[in-house]
Amino acid sequence: MKVSGSLLRGFISYQTGVYILLIVVSVILLSPLLFSLSLALQGPTVAPSIIPRDLTNLDWRVFIRVFEEQPVIIRWIVNSFVAAFGVTLGVLVSSSLFAYVLAYFDFPGKTLLFFIALGSLMVPFEATLIPNYLLVTQWGWTNSYQGLIVPFIASGFGIFLMRQYFLTLPRELYDAAMVDGCSRFRYLWLVLLPLSRPALATLAVYTFLGTWNQFYWPLLVTSATEWRTTQVGITIFRNFEGGAIFNTQMAATLIVMVPTLLLLVLGQRQLVSGLTAGALKG
Repeated sequence: MKVSGSLLRGFISYQTGVYILLIVVSVILLSPLLFSLSLALQGPTVAPSIIPRDLTNLDWRVFIRVFEEQPVIIRWIVNSFVAAFGVTLGVLVSSSLFAYVLAYFDFPGKTLLFFIALGSLMVPFEATLIPNYLLVTQWGWTNSYQGLIVPFIASGFGIFLMRQYFLTLPRELYDAAMVDGCSRFRYLWLVLLPLSRPALATLAVYTFLGTWNQFYWPLLVTSATEWRTTQVGITIFRNFEGGAIFNTQMAATLIVMVPTLLLLVLGQRQLVSGLTAGALKG
């Protein structure tokens, strides 16, 4: 019994240490958000500090003032949502179709196409920035949703992810469907995509977050204030009324982070399961 008691105490001590370590790491990871919230709640005339000096006089109305001072922020949020949704939808469609071809069909050049898709992952965004901008400008797509969406509706990462997941599904399902007279598109729509919901959810979350947080491309293709996205638009608070107002700027930053945080929390399980599902299939 003494041995069992000592083992139990040791186990409890170990578990307590693990939880304390996890709490410390979580606080460290969340420190930028906590610091932003701290700055947002401090008044505009107060010298900013990491921890508010007066916890009884926090400025909770700062989040309302952001919309009062810059009502166009609602349009920026809508622009970001439309662009992120459009890119996500385009990536899901293009990646699923391309991956379906690579995973189930045999034709000359199949391996080459797959390596081209993988090779696109190695091309830095900066290398395609100017060609994309010149093309969008030539087509007259600046200050438009087309300019924000179309250059990103294909993704090498999405093709790779969906192909790997498709390969984990039994090939016998496809053969049986073909024997029963099912068309290839019908098999994709009614069988393959429903079975691939974890990978689709992973790709959707990853793409939506990446598009929502874009800065350089929206800055380049949008010059009108009403066409700005959130990441570009909130920079106006840096020089609002001739000087930087830390609490308003941080409040605006937190406001535009809310949709991404909610999506990340809700899609966390799908992200983990989708990214690991096709890891062992070649």
